[in-house]
Amino acid sequence: MSTPESRPEIDDDIIELAGLVFDAARAGDTEGIRTYLDAGVPVNLTNGSGDTLVMLASYHGHEGLTALLVERGADVNTQNDRGQTPLAGAVFKGYTAIFRILVEGGADPDAGSPSARETAGFFQRQEMLDLLMEYIRNEPAAAQYRDLDWSKEYDLARNGDPNDTQSA
Repeated sequence: MSTPESRPEIDDDIIELAGLVFDAARAGDTEGIRTYLDAGVPVNLTNGSGDTLVMLASYHGHEGLTALLVERGADVNTQNDRGQTPLAGAVFKGYTAIFRILVEGGADPDAGSPSARETAGFFQRQEMLDLLMEYIRNEPAAAQYRDLDWSKEYDLARNGDPNDTQSA
């Protein structure tokens, strides 16, 4: 295990470059990110908060960039420092196209805290639960999710949280 004293000092130019790459991911600069990846920037580059390029691209609604990163091998199940995943972010934002890209890329609906399933229920994203169920029914690679009990998430999505006295 390295300690702060034993870690090599990172050059300011590298820190600046990393900042530019993360800014490009947030902005949806697909061609810019493609150039960075072609030049050797790791597809799973992670910032100080644990956010990866695919997490930033998907959270900010950039379908083309999200697809490029998934095609290039981005880990769609990486959790940031808060336990969030790209799929849960797509569910929270209601981005159905990005949701499809991520699940087709192997995103686990139960990864993270809260998971994408939990997020869909809590934020009443019925359409996301329906998309996920459609994918699970039709995709052989998703067979392990077919026997899970989804009633809690569907009930939350339809009716809200019965313990929530704020919205009453």
